[in-house]
Amino acid sequence: MMMTELATITKDELRSLLDRRAVTLVEILPEFRYRETHLPGAINIPPGEVRERAPALLPDKDAEIVVYCGGPT
Repeated sequence: MMMTELATITKDELRSLLDRRAVTLVEILPEFRYRETHLPGAINIPPGEVRERAPALLPDKDAEIVVYCGGPT
């Protein structure tokens, strides 16, 4: 059964989450921004390509995924 829960977390909460268990990090920014800098281990799916690329890049429907993009720091 696929369960979807959406929540906003802080940088500290993300750091704690990554320390406790494996999650998939997905950066939703244009590729040039991903090349400039990204969180270690994150995969990039540009906003206009999510529908096309997500099924192949995120095949595990039960995986815990953290999606992030540029925003306030």
